[in-house]
Amino acid sequence: MKSREIYKADLPHRAVALYLYLSDRANKDGTCFPAIRTIARDLSTSVSTVKRAIRDLERNGFIQKKQRWRENGGKSSLLYEIIK
Repeated sequence: MKSREIYKADLPHRAVALYLYLSDRANKDGTCFPAIRTIARDLSTSVSTVKRAIRDLERNGFIQKKQRWRENGGKSSLLYEIIK
């Protein structure tokens, strides 16, 4: 984890849990790309809760998400970059 600012931020527990989850899975560049359904399963929560947590973290500058694409032009899982 790059910083402990997450604990000082006024974020719901779903966002803190997701941040820790993504941080644990991030590579040395601070990126990872787990599927939303995988995150929901691993955190024992719903897909909609994961999506809300992603929005919480993006709005507060903790992560940035980028769409990944397959060679055939189809969407792949999102790439998450830990910013702080």
